[in-house]
Amino acid sequence: MIRIAFFDTKSFDRVPFDTFGKQYEVEYVFFESRLNEETAQLAKGFDGVCAFVNDPVNKKIIDILYENGVRLLLLRSAGFNHVDIKAAFGKIHVYRVPAYSPYAIAEHAMALLLTANRRIHKAYIRTREYNFSLNELMGVDLHEKVIGVVGTGKIGKVFVNICKGFGMHVLAYDKYPDPNLDVEYTELDDLFMRSDFISLHCPLTDENRYMIDSSAIQKMKKGVGIINTSRGGLVKGEDLLEGIKQRHIGFVCLDVYEEEGDIFFEDKSGHILDDDVLRNLIAMPNVIVTSHQAFLTREALNNIAETTTKNAVDYFNGGSNQNEICYHCTDIKNCRKARKEKCF
Repeated sequence: MIRIAFFDTKSFDRVPFDTFGKQYEVEYVFFESRLNEETAQLAKGFDGVCAFVNDPVNKKIIDILYENGVRLLLLRSAGFNHVDIKAAFGKIHVYRVPAYSPYAIAEHAMALLLTANRRIHKAYIRTREYNFSLNELMGVDLHEKVIGVVGTGKIGKVFVNICKGFGMHVLAYDKYPDPNLDVEYTELDDLFMRSDFISLHCPLTDENRYMIDSSAIQKMKKGVGIINTSRGGLVKGEDLLEGIKQRHIGFVCLDVYEEEGDIFFEDKSGHILDDDVLRNLIAMPNVIVTSHQAFLTREALNNIAETTTKNAVDYFNGGSNQNEICYHCTDIKNCRKARKEKCF
């Protein structure tokens, strides 16, 4: 039986991974601790490890895993910017879950947009205290408003369709536009200038880090609403906070944050939050923060568990798998996966 050391275990992980593990003869051994340079030693004797999105798998951790005989790293996430892919090449095969439920993320993004626009979070708190005043709860119709969607992959496409259901006009930006998608593609600066709301649905790369900074914010409409359910590093938190203080930004909805690694998924209610930017953002009345919650649906968790388990089985059965990733994958000429082979 394949044995996998499962790090950074959450309560919602165990049932789906146990279920699919039994089905495919994969044994998961759950560790609550995150994968780091110390806990990586726990993987000795295992066939592979499974890491979460906030486990920074750097070169040193990869070397420790490799020295302990680990040759497989399973990511239960679509993003892989937290892994040193180049350091892993030739040592440890890396597999991800490219699409677990685009509906989960897209629906959460729209839920955040609706909540912030109609001040539902403020109304909920008021009525809990028997305050039934409607002062300062006014929103706007989404119908015929302009929504800028950055990234039109699977999640972005679902979000586009949701927005169209509200009668919104959709502007889109993507490095690789989809000619079959019924949207108005435009350049990023034009999207910033024309959009009433902007929602991010793209991966984080070195090229687009801090896509939204002070310069980008100044190009946006006064009163713009910004939603990020993608990756925290797409938005520079300090500049976002300043844009809110200047009353240039109307509202912000964040399911991700650039420095979320040691904060999100944890109960910090009894502690002082050291991150000044995040603390000040949360204190703002026009900011909603959820802690990387967008993926959290029953369907998504089942898909993550099944795909991750199948990735492990495929690796040990010697077959090729499109979910394997390496730094050659962007180079079609040198990509072994394109020839239906393992990355190395």
